[in-house]
Amino acid sequence: MAKEIERRFLLKNEGWRGLAEGEWLKQGYLSVERERTVRVRIKGDQAWLTLKANISNVSRHEFEYPIPLADAETIMSAMCPMLVEKRRHRIALGGHVWEVDEFSGQNAGLVLAEIELSDEAEAYERPDWLGEEVTEDPRYTNAHLSRHPWPTWGRG
Repeated sequence: MAKEIERRFLLKNEGWRGLAEGEWLKQGYLSVERERTVRVRIKGDQAWLTLKANISNVSRHEFEYPIPLADAETIMSAMCPMLVEKRRHRIALGGHVWEVDEFSGQNAGLVLAEIELSDEAEAYERPDWLGEEVTEDPRYTNAHLSRHPWPTWGRG
């Protein structure tokens, strides 16, 4: 069974910039319930259908299947009113890979870093550009951001 264990963080500075090239991702959501998420993702000329189910705030069951690009584009345009667009930068550090996502579109201005782990208690190196951990705040999930864009939160 596939399992995803990840932690999410805000960034406190721009020290990550220039460490890796980015690639554009577009994600459309068919379901964004807290307990389960169904999404279509397009990256370049590749596409996937992904199903996730919560285990804890840090872990989820995750099943991902490649699908034809034309199918993904049709599904996204016909069935996915909730979208997330971002540029992902993959940065290798201390035996792990950090994914820094610069959101665009309706979430423009938000930048998050994620790290995938093999165990919820696994140790990892914290880069100096890492800020507050937001793993346990469900507002920072891509599924939530697709329905409730970050600029509308009224953070003061």
